[in-house]
Amino acid sequence: MTHTLSDVGAERAVLAGLFNFGVDAYVEVNDLIDHGSFGNQNNQIIYKCIEKVLQNDAVVDVPALLAAAKQLNFSDQINTESELQYIRSLMDFPVKQDNVLFFAAQIKKYEFARNAKKIAKRIEKGIDDIKGDESIDDIISMVESPLMDFLRDDDTGQRPEQLGDDIDAYVDFLIENQCDQIGLSTGYSRFDAVIGGGLRRKCVDLVSARPGVGKSVFADNVALHNARKGIPVLMLDTEMSKDDHLNRLLAHISNVPINEIATGKFASDDEKVIAVRAAMEEIKSLPYTYVSVAGAPFETVITTIKRWILREVGQDEYGKTNDCLVVYDYLKLMSSSGISNNIQEYQALGFQITELHNLTVKYDFSCLSFVQLNRDGITRESTDTVSGSDRLIWLCTSFSQFKVKSQEELAEDGPSGGNRKLVTLKARHGAGLMDGNYINLNMVGSHAQLVEVNTRDEIRNQPQGIIAGADAPFEVDDDDDDCPFDVD
Repeated sequence: MTHTLSDVGAERAVLAGLFNFGVDAYVEVNDLIDHGSFGNQNNQIIYKCIEKVLQNDAVVDVPALLAAAKQLNFSDQINTESELQYIRSLMDFPVKQDNVLFFAAQIKKYEFARNAKKIAKRIEKGIDDIKGDESIDDIISMVESPLMDFLRDDDTGQRPEQLGDDIDAYVDFLIENQCDQIGLSTGYSRFDAVIGGGLRRKCVDLVSARPGVGKSVFADNVALHNARKGIPVLMLDTEMSKDDHLNRLLAHISNVPINEIATGKFASDDEKVIAVRAAMEEIKSLPYTYVSVAGAPFETVITTIKRWILREVGQDEYGKTNDCLVVYDYLKLMSSSGISNNIQEYQALGFQITELHNLTVKYDFSCLSFVQLNRDGITRESTDTVSGSDRLIWLCTSFSQFKVKSQEELAEDGPSGGNRKLVTLKARHGAGLMDGNYINLNMVGSHAQLVEVNTRDEIRNQPQGIIAGADAPFEVDDDDDDCPFDVD
């Protein structure tokens, strides 16, 4: 009796889970399995159809499944009485969402075993074809080469390939799709240039800051800039509420102070009411999604990103993730229970940046993340001023410090030099900044506005009385005394 090396029950449970729980179950299993993981061919087709339905952000029911089957040219296999009866039985199959991943793991084991069996047959055939004039090394190679090919496959099933393969098509694509900037713009042209062309796909760009400096204002300004261009933005916040973000965005767009918006006092001024309502209408039209992940395990953060990309962002006709931006404010240990003798805070942050980096690669999107500077970062500008710095620096694409300027720097740069500085210490794709140079920004916390001004070198190299990037001196708003709300 031949062993089919498949678990029909596990396959049935996974498909039932996808029917019952939709994208919530899909994001749990799609990193582990694909249609080829199923041993039964009909189950492979059903999985592909379900995947198509979910990518179209539809409910997984029979009509949606039939529509997907038609698009994938599987109508003949799906639209039969027996198959429809089987599909309806899957919809009624009792399975708990928490168990779907377990059954997916079972399916994956059998897929691995089937692939191993194919390798064994390949080895057996090679040995059966021996003529006797082979060397011992040749015979060993018949066993070793297939095994090495099998073991070289990574978790995504990708195999090593010649670097020059398909290079003609790649160069033609570059010629036909010329662009001014390779990544998404942050809204700060100097910063974009320094890090090598904006926020690139498959990358995590990291900005560090001390509490209260304004990193969340930075985050909202970058997010708003992209959302205004029609690019979907996901803001993952570990501290601030939705109301906090709304107050800031309304203030930023309407130019009405945050405290007047948060207290409703703008209502006494007709012009401010008009400005706030106009800002409200703009915000309603923006593809800007906010999710509070305060206290959530990092695994939940990862799942939230995957779910958003599948539901809100989608793919183009070639299966490539559409342009989008994830802003994560910020990398930190969510609870003290995560620190133990076995895992320290720096190790936990290392795990987070590893998972986040891997996710950007797999799902092909851009990510801007923030992290807190330790106390050394107040006076020092080096890559070891954050917890878990080694792992964070290895895996981020760029690393910058966002800081309040010292009194000496304020005096040296002059009134048009702004009150914040951005120091880029690592830029994998860009030139970075020379030692002592930094990007000047001016933050008006009362209106949640952050404007890029110039660089320190630009100020030094300009003729006296001319400041690059600034038409008039800024009013220094360093302490935000006129705003009683947190502006971090």
